[in-house]
Amino acid sequence: MTDLDPNPFGPDQPCFGCSPDHPIGFHLRFAREGDEVVTRFTPGPQYQGPPGIMHGGLVTTLADEVAAWAVIGLLDRFGFTASIQVRLHRPMRIGVEVEGRGSILRHSSRTATIAVRLSQGGVDALTGELTFAILDQAAAERLLGGPLPEAWRRFSRAST
Repeated sequence: MTDLDPNPFGPDQPCFGCSPDHPIGFHLRFAREGDEVVTRFTPGPQYQGPPGIMHGGLVTTLADEVAAWAVIGLLDRFGFTASIQVRLHRPMRIGVEVEGRGSILRHSSRTATIAVRLSQGGVDALTGELTFAILDQAAAERLLGGPLPEAWRRFSRAST
């Protein structure tokens, strides 16, 4: 297993999922294990919906972050979420470690589809497929409404 750089986009990046400084974020760290990226996360009470259960939208946010890091860690690109298809198999419990795994199902220069699995105690709580648009610098800047930060430029695809 190889730990991935926790700050590939620089130390000041604002990501809810992986920024170490986000005041209410997940603070996730990722590693590459063969053809997968892996993370472990224990949801605290601030992430619950019903008592003792992680909010379903935040479970999906966790899956989205795992998929995004599969694009970063396995393809050396970044993408913008284009579609999410997930199935919640069982409630995600607060205070119980979650293992998240993401792998590339298929990709081209413009898209990547990622298989994601979130489990607790070895039992799947979520499985799904997420597709990301992989943009060149100009398209990313149009989407962001401004310049792409310098640290992000190496992850954009070549212009065509």
